[in-house]
Amino acid sequence: MADYFETEEVVREYDSKISGRILSYLKPYKPLVAVVLVALIFSTGGELLFPVLQQRLIDRAVMARFLPLRPGLAAGLGPEAEKVFRELESTQGAVRIADYVFVPQDQNIRFSSRAEKEMRLAGVLESGLWYAFTVTPDALPVMEAHGDLFIREKDSGAIRSQDLARLGAEERRVIRSGDLSLISKTAAILLAILVSVFVFTFIETIVSVLIGQRVMKDIRLELFKKTSSQSTDFLSRNPVGRIVTRLTGDVETINEFFTNVLIAFIKDLSVMTGALITLFILSPRLGAVVLVTLPPVLLVTLFSRVKARDAFRQQRVASSKVNSYLSERLSGVQVVQLFLGEKRSRREFGERNGEYLKANLAEMYVYAIFRPIIDFLSVLTTAVVIAVGANFVLNLSLSLGVLVAFINLVGLFYSPVMDIAEKYTLLQSAMAGGERVFALLDTEEQIPDDGTTNIEESSCSSAGAQGPQSGGEARGRGTKSLVRGRIEFSNVSFSYKKGEEVLKDLSFTVESGEMAAIVGYTGAGKTTIANVLTRLWDIQEGSITLDGIPVAEIPIQELRRAVLPVLQEVFLFSGTVAENISLGLPLTESEIIEAAKAVHAHDFISRLPDGYHTTLSEGAANISSGQRQLISFARVIAHNPAMVILDEATSSIDTETERFIQLGIRRVLAGRTSIVIAHRLSTIRHADRILVLSGGRLVEQGRHDDLIAKNGLYAGLYRLQFEQEP
Repeated sequence: MADYFETEEVVREYDSKISGRILSYLKPYKPLVAVVLVALIFSTGGELLFPVLQQRLIDRAVMARFLPLRPGLAAGLGPEAEKVFRELESTQGAVRIADYVFVPQDQNIRFSSRAEKEMRLAGVLESGLWYAFTVTPDALPVMEAHGDLFIREKDSGAIRSQDLARLGAEERRVIRSGDLSLISKTAAILLAILVSVFVFTFIETIVSVLIGQRVMKDIRLELFKKTSSQSTDFLSRNPVGRIVTRLTGDVETINEFFTNVLIAFIKDLSVMTGALITLFILSPRLGAVVLVTLPPVLLVTLFSRVKARDAFRQQRVASSKVNSYLSERLSGVQVVQLFLGEKRSRREFGERNGEYLKANLAEMYVYAIFRPIIDFLSVLTTAVVIAVGANFVLNLSLSLGVLVAFINLVGLFYSPVMDIAEKYTLLQSAMAGGERVFALLDTEEQIPDDGTTNIEESSCSSAGAQGPQSGGEARGRGTKSLVRGRIEFSNVSFSYKKGEEVLKDLSFTVESGEMAAIVGYTGAGKTTIANVLTRLWDIQEGSITLDGIPVAEIPIQELRRAVLPVLQEVFLFSGTVAENISLGLPLTESEIIEAAKAVHAHDFISRLPDGYHTTLSEGAANISSGQRQLISFARVIAHNPAMVILDEATSSIDTETERFIQLGIRRVLAGRTSIVIAHRLSTIRHADRILVLSGGRLVEQGRHDDLIAKNGLYAGLYRLQFEQEP
């Protein structure tokens, strides 16, 4: 069996058109998208605000230190030193106490070594650091006890840092009560930020998942609607497994695009950008140091992306080979066993499984190499920041809090780098899935349904399981069929494949209420007549009319309500027996039972464990083929069409069951136009007209006795079958 996955384009890296079409499904959910974006902004802002508040806490409370300036000695400074002095003096948060101006160190003061040397020589900038504070009533006794250590002016006081360290623990606590209060307030704010980040992240996650699920629902519904309305030609050329994969696996990759790719990319890029901006706000010089370390990160990321793409492609192809082989061999396991193919199958599966293993390992190697490199670069950048930042701290041009914040922000920057690289595979999968989904949605191979000639009129009567009444009630409720049932094929030619005609210039007429039988060798075109009459396929030449109306001019739904075939291969859905008979019609249980009785199915249904409420397994494997056929007949009777086509309807039924079927058919089809396609000629002896096909052409027609007397093709078929029957 051909592995169609191997012939498909496995993946696109990124396609803006596909992304645009995926995002177009967000239009109905704009309010939810707005909620996600707001939650994303607040959660990202909270993560970036956390290290900034840490820096403020360290510099303004834990490590509160001030540079001491003596304004009275600044008269003799040179132009450069005086400019630096004036900038320091006007720094935000500077405190004037007695002859001093104390400048908070957390302002990241920058000045040249020449200006610093000149100010120190002039005594304008003293050595050492001070601690400035607001004097409280509790602090007055401590200041009086150590009067030589403190200076004071009004409500402000100051003490040298080394002298502060000499005080007792309780005395230091009293002097630094303002810092302790600030620490408590900042800790409460940090806790509130953590809780807010948690809440907004939860909202962002749950709402993005909700959006993804709703978008998946919309796409699946659109895909199902599109697929179910496609022509039989399209459905015959596309394996069911492929279409199911489109509606399940490929749609799921689009969900991944919303929940794990799009939102993650936006957040990761926001965090990375915000972290870089914050770094430069805190310290442009140290931010530039971090920026210098980024090119290696970009190169490694680009290289890993290419390798991940190749590994992903190999993995998808290998996975498809394994799945295809498993599906084929497990479906035909009995053939494998009967022809002693177990060893060969194990060998072939082992080869494909080995390829799958290598592909998975190749993908793993990419991340096994990429992650340690990014971790190394992250640690290296942190080490560079610590080395350079420590030098700035010692030179009093950078505070300790800023250095700590930088270390945290570097970690915050590198975490999204690894996340983006890992999400790249999901992005490729989403692009590949989206491409296949939209290719199916863009396929237009529907049977044209532009008929405007109605063959139904509104009615409140119930069809039930009775025989046709005046005009023949259509199956369903609320409509009444106007069909009389005259069918005419005129010079009809049709081919499933171009150049291979199945019907050739075929012409015949079936009068209203007539039972016509169609016989012929396999491949003569018998089933094709049912297909083109119900417009499962459209003819290429000629015309088909129903009561003189071309079937192409009748709305497809009305046509198929009027003409209902019983297919050669019976298909029952998983569900109860009653559900399979009513098949969506709002029938009462008595109407369902009446339909079953009409085809002599009631007796065996009543013997089932739960009667009409017995649940059928997949493919109705828990009942016999003959019983499945009887239920399909009951379904037709319940839907009460104006015309019935029996396509090899008794081919799977034993002689005893066939006897019951014949009794039911004769009673139910009375007054209806019916076409019976059969190989069992014994079932159509009493047909009003027998059409004999050969090679897609009508070669004989007439009643059974007339055709036997004619001693033509039909007589030969009849004798051949009669001789083979026991």
